[in-house]
Amino acid sequence: MRRLLILGLGLGLACTAPAQTKPLADPTRPPNVLPETAEAAFVEGPRLQSVLISPGRRSAVISGTTVAQGGRFGDARVELISESAVVLRYADRRETLQLLPSQDKRARRAAATPKETPR
Repeated sequence: MRRLLILGLGLGLACTAPAQTKPLADPTRPPNVLPETAEAAFVEGPRLQSVLISPGRRSAVISGTTVAQGGRFGDARVELISESAVVLRYADRRETLQLLPSQDKRARRAAATPKETPR
């Protein structure tokens, strides 16, 4: 009886092992990073994937490489890192990489609110 119980437990554990072979999703991966697909392979040039701005530093992830403001990315110097874009300065030109190139971000104007009158 005891052997049967141990055999059953061993078979049960062996059956659960294949279910755990699926890789876990990375919870720290930036949301706009798409898995490499045939469509993504046609994107030419550097892609801005993430931006980190803190009081002490500014950095960005461009095509999988983390660079700081003022640092170098290939032949370019990272001239500016903002909340939604990075400006790369090459010897002969500037290039602006947008974090979300398909979206047009505009500053919101404060809605004019009537002043409250004391009662």
